[in-house]
Amino acid sequence: MEHNMFLHILFMLVIAIIAIAFLGRLGLPAILAYLLTGVISGPSGLHWFSQHQVHYVAELGVVLLMFTLGLEFSVPRLWAMRRTVFGVGSVQVLMTALITGAIAYLFGQNLIASVVIGCAIALSSTAIVLKLLNELSWLRRRHGELSVSVLLFQDLAVIPMLILLPLLASDGNQMSINNILYGLFTGILAFIGLMSFGKWVLPRIFDEVARSRSNELFVLSTLVVALVTGAFTQWLGLSMALGAFIAGMLLGESQYRRQLEADIRPFRDLLMGLFFISIGMLLDFELVFHYWWQILVVLIVAITIKAAVIYTILKLVGEHSNVALSTAISLAQVGEFSFVLLALAVNYQLLDTEVSTILVSVAVISMSFAPWLIRHSVDIAKKFKGYQPSGEMLSQAIPLPNDSDNEDFVVILGYGRVGQTIARFLKTEAINYIVLDLDPTRVAESRGAGEPVYFGDACKMGILKRVGIRQASMVVVTFAEERQAEEALAVSRKLAPNAKILIRTRDDSNLSEFKEAGATQVIPESLEGSLMLVSQVLYKCGVPLPRIIKRLESERRNHYQYLHGFFSGSETDFTLDSLHAVSLSANASSVGRKVVDIPWRDLDVELRAIRRKGLETEPAPDNWVLQRNDILMLVGKSRSIEKAEEFLLQGH
Repeated sequence: MEHNMFLHILFMLVIAIIAIAFLGRLGLPAILAYLLTGVISGPSGLHWFSQHQVHYVAELGVVLLMFTLGLEFSVPRLWAMRRTVFGVGSVQVLMTALITGAIAYLFGQNLIASVVIGCAIALSSTAIVLKLLNELSWLRRRHGELSVSVLLFQDLAVIPMLILLPLLASDGNQMSINNILYGLFTGILAFIGLMSFGKWVLPRIFDEVARSRSNELFVLSTLVVALVTGAFTQWLGLSMALGAFIAGMLLGESQYRRQLEADIRPFRDLLMGLFFISIGMLLDFELVFHYWWQILVVLIVAITIKAAVIYTILKLVGEHSNVALSTAISLAQVGEFSFVLLALAVNYQLLDTEVSTILVSVAVISMSFAPWLIRHSVDIAKKFKGYQPSGEMLSQAIPLPNDSDNEDFVVILGYGRVGQTIARFLKTEAINYIVLDLDPTRVAESRGAGEPVYFGDACKMGILKRVGIRQASMVVVTFAEERQAEEALAVSRKLAPNAKILIRTRDDSNLSEFKEAGATQVIPESLEGSLMLVSQVLYKCGVPLPRIIKRLESERRNHYQYLHGFFSGSETDFTLDSLHAVSLSANASSVGRKVVDIPWRDLDVELRAIRRKGLETEPAPDNWVLQRNDILMLVGKSRSIEKAEEFLLQGH
């Protein structure tokens, strides 16, 4: 029997893999693939498992989902968007829940079931909507901003819903106001207690865990915190998911947020997949076929009511018709947290199996159509209203921290002296950058100074995805430890195949290995230090600066091909300033002209110094007259230097 159980688990995983790959090509979310897997392997399919057999393990997926949701729940962000979040969001949830719940009550459902149905229909899919808005670059549009605000309140509204369900179950079919108020009071006390624990105790615990530099200890501590807080709220008669959410929210404001999310994501994704498989097992195809027309009616009514409520609210607060309609279309589907509420309601025996099957089917179908509706929401709004909105109406962008282009985005891995030096120069040039480091004290101090430094293991794929390495044009690896640098290089190259990756090493003993592993540039400290020392020795000995530069370039050319500081290599990078020497021959057109008469600004170069008869003048006086055999030291972009050299020698 155990052998058959193992084979069934294996076959179920194979089905999940095939379903995810197939539906992914159709542009459908992975949630639908898990639901399909549950249908096939559940009682209405091959009957390998029952929903009860996987429920307790699958419930851990909900706990970890709520924990990661808490990590992403930013109190400052919520406060900054408080008007739309608590205004539009609260009215949307309340009105949708009241209207749909009232309809359910009129059609024969009891009061408790009507409350559950209203709450389930009121929620939208945070995962699908945010993912698609981000892919379409619509998060900064007005309808994207409004969608995020409503989703934030819906996520927040899950907390009282999770408190409410166990209380409704304990009261049977009779809703006791006193018990509900007592439960809400208990939930508030639990929230305050966990907040106090999280503010003063959790940061110290994770400070000690981070100092151990043990990935296993960090992951284990994260899982224990999520489960212990969940067990605490369950002990109080509330939901485990509520405690996990509060724990995530407490740690979401800490410097460990990104590392926590990266560590918990594999467990969350696996267990959440199992949870949605268990939801799919609830689908009974006999009931689906029997109630097919009721499912279609409920689907149409739910989407219509939800979209109409959102549209009406936004119009009442003064939003443009196209913005209101596109936002309503984007949020019209039923969300993944509705599955959570429905599953809990079934377990607490608050909903009949037939009603649960209808609602799960409605949620599945609405989520299937959600990607298409969101992608075409703006076009549908334009056609429906018959009006072409101005860019100002649909593109009211949230202002960015700075105006740098994405091509100047740099990821720095390691924030020691080398990383800090690089960051200072990038900041001077107004180039965007983000830093990962594993020293908790250094991260805390640098973040206190306003630096974009985050605690995280740069060798983990999840944390690198979170900092946006796929959008970076350059990655700089500054670790002194060779093994850590190798691992970071391998993961970075896999995630950012087109980015330039610069890596710092102690010496050049493994230079070829790093280049074969995907490094664009390897900078050995011992080699670079010796070259800089040689340049100073030669300069102090009176060797002409151009000759020193040529010798250093010749040495670097064998190792460096892209980035050379002031010194350009054999393959020029046109985005960097280079130092270049131009020797004026007797026939040079600029001989006999004053320095001030040369259009340096139009040529887009800087005259750094002039060397004449072994003596260097820096800077050169404007009244100087250029003479034969003068050596001009120019600084600028490579194309500008080529243009300037042609002008100085040939006059055009």
